[in-house]
Amino acid sequence: MHQVERAIFDLRRGLPVLIVAGETRVLVQAIEGGAQTAVARLGELAGTTPSLVLSRHRRAILGPREVDQAARLPLPAGLVQRRLEALAFGATPAASLGRELLDECRAALETAEPADLAALALMRRALLIPSALVARVAEARQAEVTAALADGTLLAVEAEQAARCLDGAGGMLRRVSEARIPLVDAFDCRFILFREPDGMREHVAVVIGDPAPEAAVPLRLHSACLTGDLFGSLRCDCGEQLRNAVAEIEALGGGVLLYLAQEGRGIGLANKLRAYTLQDGGLDTLDADQILGFGEDERRYGVAVDMLVALGIRRVQLMTNNPLKMAALSEGGIEVVERQALYGTLNDQNHRYLTAKAERAGHLLDEVFQTRR
Repeated sequence: MHQVERAIFDLRRGLPVLIVAGETRVLVQAIEGGAQTAVARLGELAGTTPSLVLSRHRRAILGPREVDQAARLPLPAGLVQRRLEALAFGATPAASLGRELLDECRAALETAEPADLAALALMRRALLIPSALVARVAEARQAEVTAALADGTLLAVEAEQAARCLDGAGGMLRRVSEARIPLVDAFDCRFILFREPDGMREHVAVVIGDPAPEAAVPLRLHSACLTGDLFGSLRCDCGEQLRNAVAEIEALGGGVLLYLAQEGRGIGLANKLRAYTLQDGGLDTLDADQILGFGEDERRYGVAVDMLVALGIRRVQLMTNNPLKMAALSEGGIEVVERQALYGTLNDQNHRYLTAKAERAGHLLDEVFQTRR
């Protein structure tokens, strides 16, 4: 796990890492920032022509859509950075690349191998664009790469370990610190901070009042939303849901709100802003995420289960409109005794966002739309 953690930080810093899959050694680098320089550097160090690994969601954008798997694309010679980024996460690859080059790229796509899939997992965990530059290390470069590993300028990680990084480390969440913080809608509150073992994410349990663990504890799982929670963005209803949840838990006599570091349904703030720009061009929230290479919802709730277990909570009254949250808690051994709806306000700015959540992601929002009619 330690090597994976270091690899994530190296990738975020723009450095290459080495993924080892059996006898295969593959150099990997993020596509974000300086992609053209990275291609040249990887090619020189590896002694082979780099390829671009695409998630299955991004692969579907390039077409044909019936192919539902990640792919590796050997990069055409002389591909400039603008076109490289158009392949990796551009909104209109056909317009950016031209039909002839796009058809050439489609024909050259190969099935992703274990090292490629491990690279994509690392990118997701690092909250980077889920595409990766990869280059197989040639025999003639093996000694040079080995020397770089020995002097610490290059880090190696096993493909199997990297591929599991998205699963987290169950039971290894650390309770770090806590403090009493009175809120406007709930005076008696404790904020308890938990940190994941790789140090990438911190989550907060807001314990309101003194909930009885043996009872069905009122619970809200709230994914962090900087734009909505802090700035009151009208593009979503997150800020309203957060404040309504606190007030409702207080009215019920106490409970818990888990504030989870899952910005943008798990894709991170940088990618969420990219998705917003795509939405300004007419896409809904789910299609925008898939253009970038992500799935409809990248969140995992194992960390929420671990937080509840640490708090001694096994039975909950869950405040949510999302059936996936109910299923995730149940699968983790938390009994969801009851679901309680929790709404924000429908407005002209968030109408398309909420419609996509209801019609495409299965969120239970009928009552919200009925009040608007």
